[in-house]
This record gives sequence, structure tokens and C-alpha cells, in this order.
Amino acid sequence: MKVFVPRETDPIETRVALLPEHVRHLKDLGCEVHVESGLGERIPVPDGAYEAAGAVVTPHRREGYERADVIFRVRVSDKQEISRMKQGALHISFFDPFLHPDLVDSFVRARVTAVSMELIPRITSAQKMDALSSQASLAGYVAVILAAERINRVFPMMMTPAGTLAAVRVLVVGAGVAGLQAIATARRLGARVEAYDVRPEVEEQVRSLGARFLKIEVGQVESTSDGYAKQLTEEQLQRQREAMKRFCSQADVLITTAQVFGRRAPLLVTDEMLQVMRPGSIVVDLAVESGGNVAGIEPGKEVEKDGVLLLGLRNLPGRVPFHASQVYGSNLSAMLGHLYDEEKGVLRIDLRDQITGRCVVTHEGQPINPLLKEG
Repeated sequence: MKVFVPRETDPIETRVALLPEHVRHLKDLGCEVHVESGLGERIPVPDGAYEAAGAVVTPHRREGYERADVIFRVRVSDKQEISRMKQGALHISFFDPFLHPDLVDSFVRARVTAVSMELIPRITSAQKMDALSSQASLAGYVAVILAAERINRVFPMMMTPAGTLAAVRVLVVGAGVAGLQAIATARRLGARVEAYDVRPEVEEQVRSLGARFLKIEVGQVESTSDGYAKQLTEEQLQRQREAMKRFCSQADVLITTAQVFGRRAPLLVTDEMLQVMRPGSIVVDLAVESGGNVAGIEPGKEVEKDGVLLLGLRNLPGRVPFHASQVYGSNLSAMLGHLYDEEKGVLRIDLRDQITGRCVVTHEGQPINPLLKEG
């Protein structure tokens, strides 16, 4: 079985879908691995490192697509590239099929099996494949490092001959994987950390990391089967915003991570909340690529608003590309291992399987994922 890994074409994408260490694992499975020349140059990992691991380095991207049984990508391929894939081939990448129905159609027409890494279920047996969590954890770490770099004060409390320097106060909104890593990183840097999440069941996790859990009474909030918070009602959102204004006024750094599965990220931080924050404060919005949690946030930009710096930077995991690629390549390799029948040397797409049935979007010329119908 031939696996092809092309270079990423998005100019902001520094991650790659495969490192040399993963090539060895795929060869142990019996795969023939081809990578496009220059695949790892943004990390940087030279072509020679891939060759030393046993991969074939090729400059022929089009030929790679046409002959591959499996395509590994970070970001989903475009329509033209999908059309070049042979029938029955497998494409695995981040995809977000809810926002790209046109690409779902392209995979259907090409009769390509498409796997969306965002749809890996959060169950114990799928942990090795959970790319969304592995990348979110790195994003939470990077968010704190960016804030620490840009803020006009030090994070920890310091005792000096000239007096005591107070610790920075960090507020994290959303205590999922990214939020919990942001809390842990800020605590390691010595900040005073508080966190809020609409799901009361995460309080214990927040407290275990040494942060204070803030409570807002908004009524019953349900979670999806994958652990995401469901959309709040407008009345619940209003109660949340009123309390959030008070919390924001006390924060030096605000990090927002709240996302709703398959939908636009909820607006949590309004102009009114930003106006009560102290000049010099920093806001980092990790949900910027799905609409953003913060009013006035601009994807890919740093904007100053009433003395508050809003960071809407995209692809935060890509700011630590080696480790982001390392864990993502491991996620992809585990996913392929799950779908590959080593004895027969063929792909095994069993839609009754609790992992496969959730993350496969198209198969044999049909859109088959039930979540697309629910969304």
C-alpha cells in the first residue's frame, strides 16, 4: 500500500503530516511511503532525513496523488487534487466537513474515502488518534507564551528590594483540552489563574491544576457525547455576559477557548467587557478560526482596542511545528493502523466500528457520516 504525503500549501501552515520517525512505523505496517520534496522545510526537516528513514522523496506532486492508496495531510486537499485521486483511495486530514460541503461533494464524485480527524470520537480506544486534542493542548500552551511575551509585566509574584511585584491574573474561559493546558502553563509561569466553563463537571479538573473555578448560574447546560458544551440559549448567554464583565475587569490576561461542535464559536466577550479591562491587558482568542469568542477580534491579526491587545492569531499549534507534527503524525499513523488489515495488506473500512463509523465522511461514492445529517 502506497502512502503519499504532499507539502502543505497554506502559507501559514508550518506543520507536516509525517516526520521521519513515523515513516519507520508505516514501513513496519508494510506501507511504501512517498513524500513530496521539501515537505519538512518549514520545521525544518531535510529531505535526507526522510530518505534515511526509508521514504521515497519525489518532486512530482501530481503523480503522487494519482498513484497513492492513502493521502496524509494536515489541511484538506483542494477540489482539483481530490479529483486526481484514484477510486477507493483514502484521504486523512483535518477537514471540518460542516464548513466545506463542496469538498464533501468532491470526495463523493471521486469515490474517495475521506476521514475527518476532527470527528475522532473522544473515547478511550481512540486516544492515540485524537488529533483535535493533541493540537488543542499545544494551542493552549502557545496562547499563554504569546501573552507572556507581549504583556508589560512579569507573570509570577516577585519580591524585590524595591517592593513586591504582584502576579499577573489570568482568566481562562473554556476548560476543555486547550483551556486546561493554558491553566497549567500559566500556573507554571507563576500567574494567579481563574477559569470559567459552562460545564460544572470540569470544576474538579480546574481546581486540580491550582486554579480557581468561577461559577455563573445559567441553568442546565448539556454536553455532547464528545464532551463539547451545547449551545446556550440567549437568556443563558445574557446571564453569562453580565458575570463575565466583572471577571474581565480583574484580568490582566484573558484566554478564550470556547467552541461548539459543528457550529460557529459563541461570542462571549463583548465590547462592553473589553472596555472595563485595564490598559495593557492581553486577550488571546483560540476560537478565532471558527468565528471567535471576542468582539472585534480579527483572524490572523493583532488589534489594539481601548488599550487592550486582541490576539486573533491563527494556527497556534503551528508555532511549535516540530512537536505539533510529531503528535499529529502519530495520530495519523494510529488511524491508518486502525483501518489497515495487515494480514491481507488492504484497507478495512468497517462503518459499524465505533471509531471508523464516526470519522469517515465519504465512502464508495456516498456521504455516509450521520453527524452531517445531525448538523
